[in-house]
Parts: sequence; C-alpha cells; structure tokens
Amino acid sequence: MRVQNAIPLLLVGVLVLGGCQNMDRQTQRMLSGGAIGAAAGATVTVITGGCVACGAALGGAVGTTAGHVIHELERK
Repeated sequence: MRVQNAIPLLLVGVLVLGGCQNMDRQTQRMLSGGAIGAAAGATVTVITGGCVACGAALGGAVGTTAGHVIHELERK
C-alpha cells in the first residue's frame, strides 16, 4: 500500500472511531448492527451474484432494526 493511500485511510479511521465516543448503548447497538448487516448483505450478494449495493443497504437496514429490537428486549 502506498503511503499516499495509507494516510487518508488512517485519518478516516481515527475520525470514525472518535465519533463513537459519546454514544449511548442503544445507538452503539444500532450502529454495530447496521455495520454487521451491511457487511453480511454485501457478502451474500457477492456470492449469489446480485446487486452488492442493494444487498448492503438491505442488510444495513435489517441490522439496524435488529440492534434496536435487541436493545429494547434487554431493557425490559
């Protein structure tokens, strides 16, 4: 990897992680669920030969919803 590519990627990573510092538990669960869902959706559509962006969007939506539902179930 070139140094020219590594520096912007490092800066983006620092900004993304720094933005998660003051989140409450529900927001953290929804964000992590959305990220996991988007990755899973993209992976499945790559394997099956479908639309990768569509799979990632659908997986992200399902993951975010699952994170919210899990938080609500644990709260009760």
